[in-house]
Amino acid sequence: MLSQIFYFVRSKQDGQYLVARPRTTTSSNPDNPTTGYVLLFREHSDALSYLNTHGSGVSDRFAVESIPSTQLKGMLQRWGFDGIGLVEDPLLPRVEFLTSLN
Repeated sequence: MLSQIFYFVRSKQDGQYLVARPRTTTSSNPDNPTTGYVLLFREHSDALSYLNTHGSGVSDRFAVESIPSTQLKGMLQRWGFDGIGLVEDPLLPRVEFLTSLN
């Protein structure tokens, strides 16, 4: 069975994933941040474009890695992410946020 490959951005320093965190009006406590949505890209080049456009001064501190779609659920559960943010356009950026109902 073939699976789709997704790409994500990870810090070379501490291994943290690049995530989007929603703004919350009820809690702005920096000691208790929400986990957020891990940003995923459909193409390796899209992830690089995102880094070069929105993090040009720090892009050398990040690496682009891949994950098959069959392993996404396990990654979300292991790291406790709220869901994924699928980057549709890395230059704007336009992101579609998806959560699991399980």
